This record gives sequence, structure tokens and C-alpha cells, in this order.
Amino acid sequence: MDLKEVAILGENEGRHWYYASKGRALLQLLKGLNVETVLDIGAGSGVFSRQLLDAGICRRAVCVDPAYRAESIERHNDREIRFARAPDKGPADIVLMMDVLEHVDDDVALLRGSTARLRPQDQVVITVPAFQFLWSGHDEFLEHRRRYTRRQLEAVVRAAGLEPVKSGYFFGLLFPFAAIQRLLGNWRRKSGAGPTKSALSTQGKAVNSLLIAVHDLERRVVFPFNRLAGLTVYCLARRLG
Repeated sequence: MDLKEVAILGENEGRHWYYASKGRALLQLLKGLNVETVLDIGAGSGVFSRQLLDAGICRRAVCVDPAYRAESIERHNDREIRFARAPDKGPADIVLMMDVLEHVDDDVALLRGSTARLRPQDQVVITVPAFQFLWSGHDEFLEHRRRYTRRQLEAVVRAAGLEPVKSGYFFGLLFPFAAIQRLLGNWRRKSGAGPTKSALSTQGKAVNSLLIAVHDLERRVVFPFNRLAGLTVYCLARRLG
């Protein structure tokens, strides 16, 4: 996650509907795995690594983000999370790249370098923002370079020497509402009235719980089959043998 959004959402970002729902989708993709180490590139606060640790999918997490002021180690439910500005040379069983590739000019090179330590059949989970026509002040605030379609993300994955296993879209139920909102926002910005800021904000407890429930329903019913539209593109990939 982006550290800019940590500043907006505060220390409880893991309870925010967006990160809670995306984390549950991540756990569904990795269901049944039990590995030693997850390498979380562009981890921000480490919210997704903590979710994997809580679910028992990994026993240790290495969170990497060049924006960290200092390196540190902490314990989360008696399991280690190491925060580092750059990856070490140790092994990793799963690589997470949650909303990272859109921040760099050469997404293929970053993905290839970040997954080079994986062994054949080890897995990587990638998420990126969907559809260039949804470009808005949210992307400019977060310093994105681009948004992706599912096929564009798969092309990047293959170019980096990985094999796509499963890909699709999430936040599909919000897609039409968000699309209208962002297109209207872009029209206002062209008129000089729209701000450049993150689209995420804190919600009241009732609204936040409702949005989590809505996306739990999407995750159970639509998520496994959605290849059409959503606000996020995901790809579960593996290292080629």
C-alpha cells in the first residue's frame, strides 16, 4: 500500500473497507498455502503481510519500501516482520506486489528483479489499478504512471519470465459508480474546480461494515469469474521451471 494513504487512513488502515476487502481477496487466492517467508515489495505499512501472518499462510514477512525512514524488526502475533528499504538475498516463497508496478517507468524490470529469487512454481501476487480511462486526480496524487487492463498485466507478467495462473478484476460491484464519479471529477478538474487527491477516505463504522459485506458477497460469487471490469486488476503468477 502507498504510505501516502497510511497518512490519510491512520493506523487502522487494515480495518478500512478497501484494504480489508482486498486482503480477503488475497487470502482467497492463496488459500491452502503454508510457507516460510513472504516478500512484500512496496509494502507500506505492511497491512497485507500482517493479514497473511494472521491467516497462517506464512511464518515470516519481509516488507520492502524505499520510503521507510529506517529499517526495523517487529513481532506480530509472535511472528517476525522485517521492514527494509531494499530486499536482502534471503529466500522467499511468495512475493507480493500490491499496487506497485504502476509507480515505476519500467514495470517489467521491477517485476523480473523482484521475483528472481523465487524457485520454480513459487508464486507472486500482483495488483494494479484498472483501466486508463479511469485516470484521475487520485492517480496523480499517488504518482502513478499508468493503469492496466487484465491482458496488459498478463503481458507484463510474461515479459518478466513468469507464468500467469489466474487473473481478473476485483471491486467490480463498485466499478460503475466509481467510473461515473471519476469521469465527473475529471470534467470538474478540466474546469479548474477538481482537486488532486486520493479517492480513499475514512468512513463511519456502519458504512465501512456495509462496504466490507458488499465485497465479501462479490468475493464469494463474482470474484472467481470476473474477467470483465473492476477497479483493481490482479494476477496470480508463478516462476517458470
